[in-house]
Order: sequence, then structure tokens, then C-alpha cells
Amino acid sequence: MSQPQVSQLHTPPGLIDFGIGQPGFDLLPLEEIRQAADLAFSHGNEASLNYGFEQGDENLRTCLALFLSQQYQLPVDLRELFITNGVSIALDILCTLYTKPGDTIFVESPTYYLALKIFSDHQLNIVSVATDEYGLVDADLREKLTYHQPVFLYTVPVFQNPTGITLPSSRREIIVRLAQRYGFFIIADEVYQLLAYTTDPPLPFASFLDSGKVIALGSFSKILAPGLRLGWLHAPPPVMDRLTSCGLLESGGGLNPFTSSIVSGFIESGWLDENIIRLREEFQNRKKSLVNELSEQLGGAVSFTEPDGGYFLWLAFAETIDMNELRNQAENYNISWLPGRVFAPSDRYMNYGRFCFAHYGSETLVEGVSRLAALVHDISDTILK
Repeated sequence: MSQPQVSQLHTPPGLIDFGIGQPGFDLLPLEEIRQAADLAFSHGNEASLNYGFEQGDENLRTCLALFLSQQYQLPVDLRELFITNGVSIALDILCTLYTKPGDTIFVESPTYYLALKIFSDHQLNIVSVATDEYGLVDADLREKLTYHQPVFLYTVPVFQNPTGITLPSSRREIIVRLAQRYGFFIIADEVYQLLAYTTDPPLPFASFLDSGKVIALGSFSKILAPGLRLGWLHAPPPVMDRLTSCGLLESGGGLNPFTSSIVSGFIESGWLDENIIRLREEFQNRKKSLVNELSEQLGGAVSFTEPDGGYFLWLAFAETIDMNELRNQAENYNISWLPGRVFAPSDRYMNYGRFCFAHYGSETLVEGVSRLAALVHDISDTILK
């Protein structure tokens, strides 16, 4: 009898899939989550089994505000936090409330490919803004604003998915001023803000909340466990009023109150701080393993910039290589990745691939690179630069 499908992830046996963008199962703190659940139940809080408060569990928002204030090194007010089912649901709600089919939005290019699918579901006109080695190019943004009127700009400003690049403070300030001048929102997907391994990133976009044009998104998926389906939205009062009065919440109540009660205990017990420290150390080791092995085995065939945090390496092969086609050949080597073309609205980045170092341990990452090297060497006449 086959096993019931519970997880979205169902990798065939033996396949090393660098396209998986989530923490490894070995890093999920099952025992601490169990203890946090026991703690929540011991308090006899039946309210967590009821329809939730529209803005989200106040206990969670209180301890989350304190946690973020310490992590961000800036004051975070619980009244500015809205509990979500994660970034995907947050994006979907924002699109529902602030856009209609045909509206224009800006995205940096490349960008998180599943966000593109959400925007397409809402039938939005997606316009790409260029990036360079420092992230979103403010000059290109300024130029596109002369002939487009976007509702919002979507950006992953720190340890970006897929490139690993972090947007510097100077460009952030310019982008915020442009948002104020032209009247669009900045939706900053900051799920990797707390996963710095070498150099601390700039203050989050949430530090510009007073501009009235910033909506910052966070998630427990990358720093705790994706199956919790829990995250947060950090926004100014007018956005919060719009969110909490929407029909979805009036009908169904606040999002995920039951899990919120469990995660509250997890944070209050100090386990989230400990978990993030553990993840930073482990991800740093895994990143080093992947970087070192790629440099040793494929130094002449691939180029990349080593990120200071996050989950991903953005690999560039020779321009003559179509990484989607190469991935088809990789099936024979039991290896896979995400081709670069999915990270832009149009077919670009054909010779790029996104490789995640967060899911597998160092030994498996090394084996994965060996398989990739075998594939590359077998077709070296066409791929080596």
C-alpha cells in the first residue's frame, strides 16, 4: 500500500534536487514544537480553537514584536503586525485588496518565481525592473515610472531569491522616495532577513514604515517550519485597517489562531532564538560545502557570487547553454535544479540555475555537485567556457 501524500515535497528516491527551497526535514524542531503545543494546551486556552481576532493572536503579536525589535535593532509595535498564513497568502490578500485585473505591478528581475504565479492568477500586468550585482537598479525603476503607474513594487531585498544579492541601504532610501513621489507600495518579502551567516544585512524595509508606502512580509517557514503556515505582515495603520476589515477575515476570522498559540510559546521559551542560531550555523556550513565543491569541480564551467546569507546560489553557465534542456539530461544523473527562465516573466536567464543549499546536508550537497560535474564533463565541448 502506498504512503498517503501529506507533504508537498515528494522527491523520487535517489534524486538530489537542488530546486527544493525549504529547510531539510532534519532541521525541523519537532520535539520543541511538541513541548510548545503541550504548553499551549496546559494553559487551557479554548479561544485558540475559536474564530481568531482579525489582526491575529495578540499573544503572538506581542512576543513577535519583542522578538523582532531585538533582532532588527529597531522598535516594532504589535499594532503594526498582522498574522498571516505565510508570504504566499499575504501576497494573495494584498493583490485581492489593492489590485484588479489589468493593473500594473513592478517586480525585480530575476525574482521569486512563485510570486509571479500569484500575480498571474490575479491577471496583473507584470513589468520587470533590472537588477545588477547590488540588487534592484533604481535608475531603471525611475525610467519605467515615466511610462507606467504601478500599484506596487515587489522585491526580495535581502539574500534575494534566487540571486542571494542584498539591496544596499542607499538604494532602499531612493526606492522609498520614489514610492512616495509616484504613489505605489513597496512589498518587501524579507523572509531571509534573519538568516545572515557572514555580514549583517541593512535594516529591514520595515524601518521605512513611517513613509506610509512600505509593506514588509516575514515568515516562520524559513526560520522554523513551513508546515506551520504562519507568518506576518508589517504595515502602517491605513493598510492594517484595510486588511482587518476585509470580507475574508470578517467571514473566517484571523488567520491560523491555533498554530499561533503554539508558536507564541515557542518564542516565549527562547526556542526561536536558539533555532535561528542553529540554522545559521548549519546553513553556513552547507553553503561552504556547496561553494567549495563547485569551485573545485566546476570552476571553469560555472560562475556565481557567494551570498552572505539566505538559501540560494545563482549559477551562471556559458550563454550557449539552456539550463532547462540541461536539466532534462540531468535526469540520467539523478540530479535536478530550477532553471533560471522561471524567475522572470519572459524567457530570460536561460543559462542560469538556482541551487539551494538549505535542504540537504553537506555530504549530499557534495555528491550532488559530483553528479553535476559528471554531466558537465560529459558534454564539455559545448558547456565549458
